[in-house]
Amino acid sequence: MEQLKQSLLDAPIIEKDGYHYFVHPISDGLPKLDPGLLREIVIGIIRKAELEDVDRIVTPAAMGIHISTAVSLMTDIPLTVIRKREYGLEHEVAISQKTGYSENEMYINDVREGERVLVLDDVLSTGGTLASVLDALDEIGAEVVDTVAVIKKEGGENKVDDAGYDVKTLINVDVVDGEVVIVDETGD
Repeated sequence: MEQLKQSLLDAPIIEKDGYHYFVHPISDGLPKLDPGLLREIVIGIIRKAELEDVDRIVTPAAMGIHISTAVSLMTDIPLTVIRKREYGLEHEVAISQKTGYSENEMYINDVREGERVLVLDDVLSTGGTLASVLDALDEIGAEVVDTVAVIKKEGGENKVDDAGYDVKTLINVDVVDGEVVIVDETGD
């Protein structure tokens, strides 16, 4: 994960309402996403995630899409994107998503009871998005085989941990004095 590590160390930091936020190609789409970095991340996910008998990859829009698409292409596991738009389809499940800097509604479609899913996301920070997604998948009756976030931002509240969910990560970081600090190069 050398490219991921270096790209995080080079990431600019911005502050939004007291929240220190790193700007990174995986979490924000800028600066440009180098194909080598994406490849390194996809290989890392494939090595770390439990993929046996997974029926579907599930990811929240928007920044999980590029990662999950690449994993889907490499594993031939179908992909469902949790959207921020309501479609009104049968069995659609609404989720209230609250992150460290925003609050939105999201909608899960086309995930059924008994399906075995791999949940992928770009960043685990407050855990608001992933906790909501995992709660909704549990309500649907899907079996979450594994959950992987590329980057974990340490420090502060983590709703996923508080809810008892286990999330694997590729690298763990913190933001200290306006810079990214690598906390664990191998993640959780």
